[in-house]
Amino acid sequence: MNDAPLWQPAPAITARANLSAFTRLVNARHGLDCADYETLWRWSIDYRDQFWQAIWDFCGVIATRGAERVVVDADAMPGARWFPGARLNFAENLLRRRDEATALVFRGEDRIASKVSFSELHAEVSRLAQALRDAGVQPGDRVAAYMPNIPGTVIAMLAAASIGAVFSSCSPDFGVQGVLDRFGQIEPRILFAADGAFYGGKTIDTIDRVAEIARQLPSVRRVVIVPYTQRSPDIAHIPKAIDIHEWTAPHQARPIDFAQLPFDHPLYVLYSSGTTGAPKCIVHGAGGTLLQHMKEHRLHTDVKPGDRLFYYTTTGWMMWNWLVSALASEATLLLYDGSPFHPGPEVLFDYARDERATIFGVSAKYLDALAKQGVVPARTYELPALGTVLSTGSPLAPEGFDYVYRNIKSDVRLCSMSGGTDLISCFVLGNPLLPVYRGEIQCRGLGMAVAVYDDDGAPKSAGAGELVCTRAFPSMPIEFWNDPDGSKYRSAYFEKYPGVWCHGDWCELTEHGGMIIYGRSDAVLNPGGVRIGTAEIYRQVEQLDEVVESLAIGQRWDNDVRIVLFVRLRPGLTLDETLRDRIRQQIRRNCSPRHVPARIVQVADIPRTKSGKIVELAVRDVVHGRPVKNIEALANPEALELFRDRPELVS
Repeated sequence: MNDAPLWQPAPAITARANLSAFTRLVNARHGLDCADYETLWRWSIDYRDQFWQAIWDFCGVIATRGAERVVVDADAMPGARWFPGARLNFAENLLRRRDEATALVFRGEDRIASKVSFSELHAEVSRLAQALRDAGVQPGDRVAAYMPNIPGTVIAMLAAASIGAVFSSCSPDFGVQGVLDRFGQIEPRILFAADGAFYGGKTIDTIDRVAEIARQLPSVRRVVIVPYTQRSPDIAHIPKAIDIHEWTAPHQARPIDFAQLPFDHPLYVLYSSGTTGAPKCIVHGAGGTLLQHMKEHRLHTDVKPGDRLFYYTTTGWMMWNWLVSALASEATLLLYDGSPFHPGPEVLFDYARDERATIFGVSAKYLDALAKQGVVPARTYELPALGTVLSTGSPLAPEGFDYVYRNIKSDVRLCSMSGGTDLISCFVLGNPLLPVYRGEIQCRGLGMAVAVYDDDGAPKSAGAGELVCTRAFPSMPIEFWNDPDGSKYRSAYFEKYPGVWCHGDWCELTEHGGMIIYGRSDAVLNPGGVRIGTAEIYRQVEQLDEVVESLAIGQRWDNDVRIVLFVRLRPGLTLDETLRDRIRQQIRRNCSPRHVPARIVQVADIPRTKSGKIVELAVRDVVHGRPVKNIEALANPEALELFRDRPELVS
């Protein structure tokens, strides 16, 4: 373990942190003496009803409710019901601020820049909500968006949520089949679609795709086109299409009639990656999403009114939903559409500097790519407003921590986070009151009974195992779509340990109270019966200058499993025995002999999901001659062919 922290909070930060104020509230209300985070966390698990009531009050949830219990059937997992008597509206909570301060800042590469005030946001949502109501949209109807991360997508979501419609989004990098695989299951009534997107300096025209999608979604009664790359796109050939400006023209802004709905009324449908079959449609409720996001934003990320929050995300990743919820904490959202490396690798830092970002969120892979390219933002950017860097998407290696503190800013709080689409939030994440240690996620989330289990379901206080959550929490999915008996839901999370959520991450608790995640447990390698997390191998291999990225799988071989490592090298380099030996030595020296791959193979590309995660299981299927069930889930499905019938793997 690393004894010296990379960052620790100054007394001034501790004094004004939202988490400090929250701790004072619960200590006074319940006669407690929570003097440290571990004590507060344990109280939040043991007294979940008191904890979530305190979150409700501290965050100022806008709702109507009586004196009913906070949770019914608290020990049922799944099955617990939260705030059963409450009625609220998600959009009303996000639109609580209505002044002239900036709500949304937008940049579409170097093509478009705009800003929307809180009052303008409320007005645009009002007009669009009226148009949706006039179109017959009612609570529970689905509203889908095939849109980039632009202000119009935020407005469409808030308008749908204000009525109680269920919102679902896909980003423009999805092809027609990928969109149909998702929206086709939920049968949306309204489809919002942009005319295109910008990426890498190019204009991506999606109008023809929108037309084909519209033709194959018979449930859609109206396709609402949001001009983005063109001022007036030609939409004549799109069935049931109308320009959004024409659609909302009859309506004047007025106070929004927010539908007051039960706490667990469906808000979002999100999708599993779909690389092992049709994407699962995961339905999240309004109340659970709101409460969990407000907790994570205000207490764990320390978001305050006036903060300027950036996260590089598409609308097809749950981090978009997480980002947008920060409006409920009265933060300004910094939205970005396009490549994070165009016109150069410094573009996101230009944005952070220009817009005075206080919180800057990216993926671990993005930080790794910057490091591989030798980008050193600290040389040219002071970023005085920046106090927090967020990272998620895949485990952030210890070297990623080094990179941030050496090459971005030495006095930021680096918050690695992990959770996912399944809970639309985090199990483990940052904490403004705790030190940051190299390679470690700071803490387990408040109210989240996170533990590490062995294969027999026994808790582990040391060593690696399965990440589990042993008690129910409000942002658990309310259901899967088209799963009337709940069997798909139960098998997804509760099959391995009945009554306990098994998340599918291979992890370890640290002596500091944090966590290290080694990768997906279904991708864990098992040579000779010893379980090895793939992230352990990637961390070592990708330190070599020649290696851009890597992917490891277990290949069935001689009645056992052998490790096969695929590497993508810098342009112009070829894998030879000298480099293979260096890779083996690096792994043997820093991991163990069991970690050393039996075969090391060069590939030109590595397949990944549209949110940037490498797909070990899909590659494993290709190597073993099994079909990959849903290549539409991949950003670069053609890369799978690079792994098929490799001669290096037949001996």
